[in-house]
Amino acid sequence: MIRVGHGFDVHPFSDEAGRPLLLAGVSFPGERGLAGHSDADVVAHAVADALLGAAGLGDLGELFPDTDPQWHGADSLRLLAEVVNRIDAEGWTVANVDCSVILEAPKLKPHRRAMELKLGAVLSAPASVKAKRAEGLGALGRREGIACMAVALLERG
Repeated sequence: MIRVGHGFDVHPFSDEAGRPLLLAGVSFPGERGLAGHSDADVVAHAVADALLGAAGLGDLGELFPDTDPQWHGADSLRLLAEVVNRIDAEGWTVANVDCSVILEAPKLKPHRRAMELKLGAVLSAPASVKAKRAEGLGALGRREGIACMAVALLERG
């Protein structure tokens, strides 16, 4: 038996000085970070929602609400690991995950392999990461934030 899930996340850039940019757990030194209750890792968040959707276990906001102070500044890869534990407990195994990160800058290419390796280590499965531009359209095209879409395939048995 297989199940497919789709996840999406978007965060604006932060005005907070010194806030790091993390994508799939990889730091982008010198780049402006994203605003959010946790570390605002849009890739980890989209992947988590894709996994939860495939397993029929709700969404990231239900499990780790931004109204709960315990998740303030949370490491999104740790949250993703908790999601993996929950889907494992339901008898599912991650087969693979594919992500499309929508951003004008910074360039993902120098970090892409590290992002795939970090995600793969948490998932115990292959992960692919691709970059796409918004071609100057909308908030993402104006460099106001970063978004990510993810698709996850789960297997049972």
